[in-house]
Parts: sequence; C-alpha cells; structure tokens
Amino acid sequence: MTLAQPHGGVLVTNVIPSDERASFLKELSNAPAVVLDPRELSDMVLLSQGALSPLTGFMEEETYHSVIDRMRLPNGLLFPLPVVLSIPEPLYRSVRKGDLLALKSPKGETVGGIWVSSLFEREIEKEASSVYHTRDEAHPGVHYLRKVSSFAVGGTVRALESFETDPFRPQQLTPEESRRFFSQKGWNTVVGFQTRNPIHRAHEYIQKCALELVDGLFIHPLVGETKEDDVPATVRMDCYKALLSRYYPKDRVVLGVFPGSMRYAGPREALFHALIRKNYGCTHFIVGRDHAGVGSYYGPFEAHDLLKRFDFEDLGIVPIFFDTAYFCRLCGGMASHKTCGHGEDSRILLSGTKVRALLREGIAPPPEMTRPEVAEILIRHYTNRSNEDERVA
Repeated sequence: MTLAQPHGGVLVTNVIPSDERASFLKELSNAPAVVLDPRELSDMVLLSQGALSPLTGFMEEETYHSVIDRMRLPNGLLFPLPVVLSIPEPLYRSVRKGDLLALKSPKGETVGGIWVSSLFEREIEKEASSVYHTRDEAHPGVHYLRKVSSFAVGGTVRALESFETDPFRPQQLTPEESRRFFSQKGWNTVVGFQTRNPIHRAHEYIQKCALELVDGLFIHPLVGETKEDDVPATVRMDCYKALLSRYYPKDRVVLGVFPGSMRYAGPREALFHALIRKNYGCTHFIVGRDHAGVGSYYGPFEAHDLLKRFDFEDLGIVPIFFDTAYFCRLCGGMASHKTCGHGEDSRILLSGTKVRALLREGIAPPPEMTRPEVAEILIRHYTNRSNEDERVA
C-alpha cells in the first residue's frame, strides 16, 4: 500500500504565483470586497493549500445542491458538506458572472480573490435539515446558517499566500508538506486522527491501537473556529505536546494542525474529515464514538453507519471504527465493549461535562482518565479563565 491519492486524483492548490502577486494585488485593489467570516476564512486557507481537493473554489449553485441532496459533486465524487461563500444582498444585486471580488479577513487584510461564475440563493432550511439533520437553532451549525446571508457566489479562488503567518505554522503541515514528510519517513500507511477536544486516555488508547496496524500516526487536531465553550486550540496543542513527549514513540507519530472550522455536522462531517485526510496522504482514518457530534443530535454510532455505506472505491481511505473506550479496574487497563466483558461498575468513564466541572474546581480527574501532565495544563487554563471572568464581573 502507498500513501492515499488525493481526493479526485489531483492535489489542487490555489496560491497565486509569486511573480504574479503584485499585479494581482493591484487588480484586487479595484475590485469590490467581501469580508470573510472565520469559517469562510478557514475554508479559504484549506482551498489555498489543497486540503479541499478537488475543489478549486467556493461551490457553484449546481455543486451546492448536488452536495446537499446526495453528498456528491456533480461528477459523482463523494463530498458531504457544502463549502459556500455568502455575500451581502446589495453586493449580490450588483455582481455579475465574470467579476472579480477581493476577499478580506475579518481584520480587513486582503487574502485573495474569487472570479464569480455562479450567483445563487442558499436554501437555508433545507441545508440545515440535510446537513445537520435538524432545524433547531440551538445546534451551532444551524445557528450559524441563520446568521449568514442566504445570497452566495461561487467560483475559482486564488490566495495571495499560503497563510504562513498562522500562529500554528510550526505544526501546520500543508497536504504537500505532510505527504513529503510521510515519504521521507518511509511510511506507506498512515492513520489520521481528528479532534477538537483535549486529549484524554481514551484518545490515547484508540490512537495506539490504530498505530499497531500502520507505519505512522498523524495526530491532526482542528484549530479553526469551534464553539465558545470548547477548550482553545492553543491549550489543546499544549496538551498534545506534553503527552507526545512522554508517552508516544517519537519516530512513528507526527503532530500537525488542521486549520478548518467545526461545523458539528456529525456523520456528514465524519465523512468530510476522512476524505480531507486523503489529501494529506493518510491511508486510514479513526472514526470514534459520536464523531463531530454535539449534544444529542446524532446517535453515538451514526458516523460509523454512514461511512460503512461506502466501499473503498468511493472512499479511497480505510476507516477504523472504535467503540467507547474506558478504564476497566478488573482488566487493569484501557478497554472497550469489544475487548472487555466486565460490568459497568468496573469502568472509569467520566463525561466531558464531569471532567470540565472537576477542572474548574482545580481537581485533577483520575489518572485512569487523564494523564497528570494534561490535567495540569487544563486546570491552569480553567483557573485562568475563572479569574478573568471574576475580573470582568
């Protein structure tokens, strides 16, 4: 087996060549501007680096509807989530196909441009039902949809640069860089792991189980926008670095960052995460319990069920499915329902809510649940945040 082929067969990068940068900037300075929100900016980063291959830009109307209705691009290639650029209605009314729009970050920095090839209105309610399986505005994905303009443009994008000023740049391997790294290591098989949460013993257990099957492990936490109450990416990265320095084989694991934003789309997003990791070169991908879920909107193994519907010809990557992992006192180690036959009273399985409550009180969760080094980092974070809240109050 060799490293996975990019999704669609070709890695599509969208950075303007350096010798064309000055003239492109001049052209953009005379174009109408669109300010990207954090999700759209992270999508622009992914488009620039090839992580969303085979997309060349934000989706056109035909592609948008095809993805919502059947989780496929018009050519039949699997693609479960829409990648859309919304614009204000006044601009929508004045733009024509063929126009160039300048794309700016929320801070007002010009990051690239889009050549408009499609103008359309998003079907917000249908998108919510199809992508998130709910229209409940308490769901963060639906809440986002209700905030954005329903007017959208699609077309090819070009980024001014590869976002090397990103604060996570030391860990941010682009798909080209990760593929080069894996090849230099002599890895033919690589398993990817996606998370938006701080690492805990269950994560460690399933990562190491998967590592028994492949040459290398690519730990790839998401560092784009998440819910306000999620642990910040900088804190999560500190947890990973502390853990990797002491508990993992240094020559078989690499830590990267995924600059995408969370959509909390459950099963569809699990499939999205798997397909994207093909672009980074991963041959395998870990799918855990309630992957990309939030609240109780999805069943614990809905993501497993969705990915099992597709064969390797469709996916191009091998999903590795894991049940709920926990520490079993009678087994004397980490286990799951697949490997342990003891009763629930023998299990140490703390919910995320319970863990956060302990951390906010400065109490370390039991070592069977969280490594002490990780607990220390998280306690410091929650203590600092509590102190900041008190000062604001």
